Amino acid sequence: MNNIKTDKPIKIRKGEELDILRLKEYLSSNLSKSTNIEISQFPNGFSNLTYLIRQDSTEYVLRRGPHGATVKSGHDMHREFKILTKLKQVYNKVPKTIHYCEDESIIGAPFYLMERVKGVILRANNTSDELIAPELMSKIADSFIENFNEIHSIDIYKTKLNEIGKAGGYNKRQIEGWIKRYEKSKVDDFPLLEKTAKWLYNNTPSDDLTSLIHNDYKYDNIVLDTNDLSQIRSVLDWEMCTIGNPLMDLGTTLGYWTNHNDTDLMKKLNFNPSSVIGNPTREELVHKYSLKSNKNINNIIFYYVYGVFKISIIVQQIYYRYKLGLTKDKRFEKLDIVINDLALVANQAIERKKIDNLF
Repeated sequence: MNNIKTDKPIKIRKGEELDILRLKEYLSSNLSKSTNIEISQFPNGFSNLTYLIRQDSTEYVLRRGPHGATVKSGHDMHREFKILTKLKQVYNKVPKTIHYCEDESIIGAPFYLMERVKGVILRANNTSDELIAPELMSKIADSFIENFNEIHSIDIYKTKLNEIGKAGGYNKRQIEGWIKRYEKSKVDDFPLLEKTAKWLYNNTPSDDLTSLIHNDYKYDNIVLDTNDLSQIRSVLDWEMCTIGNPLMDLGTTLGYWTNHNDTDLMKKLNFNPSSVIGNPTREELVHKYSLKSNKNINNIIFYYVYGVFKISIIVQQIYYRYKLGLTKDKRFEKLDIVINDLALVANQAIERKKIDNLF
């Protein structure tokens, strides 16, 4: 039943090229004397840029921030490198870090290298009911939720991961922070988005839970074992990882989650292959996570709306860069439609006071 292929790199997108000669010289001086280096790019993702470096028989993954990014916290390669290095000591489902370079003259930005973890990544455009049977999809979803709880259960003091963020007042800081990001990256008017922002600000609950949180936990950020898709080999994209309320992390995951019985408006957002039969609905996901984590989850509407709002601002930041001509990626041309649809989803959840069957 598994005909899904592993992620394959492609030719580097126009406008995202690297200075290959400088990079070859740098890598041959710092990693291996060999100058037999091939560079390609992983085509998916809308934020930090990811490349495959082949040096003879060895493969590395190179990560750098996107062109024209103004939000530095989400694209701090040194921070991400240090988090992965510490995390590897207590959690084995992350790539091994290899090298960090702060010299922007090499490729135009700081970057780091990590090991390449091969496997299957489920994406909205490469997953369907025909490729994965419901029974297998259900097992994958259970592993996804169990691993989510495992991340939230990591001892943050053992390797001083507690130092990467502040615990108290996390909910309030996040709402205020994302509202500010919305204002700074505003291109068009989105009245429903502003209405959502006000509702979140006026309904922010106090946070009494603290853990390590991934902040972008979804199917296309996990690598599954090629021989057994129900097993997770690695979790990727830790750029927004911090210390905070795990229910806010859950809210972000729910924001990306499309049910198999959602309307076409929600399905066209196409963030996640969570609509494949065998996946739980959003409400079922919350219930399963609650049982795994032994957490009594109240106010799930707030956390879901927060997740949808946060994702809409991330999309707006990308759209902002495109409109300013800081990136030429044509995938970003009509992201204003996505922003508007997300705002509509958030407001439906608020009005109907639920996270399933919103339309």
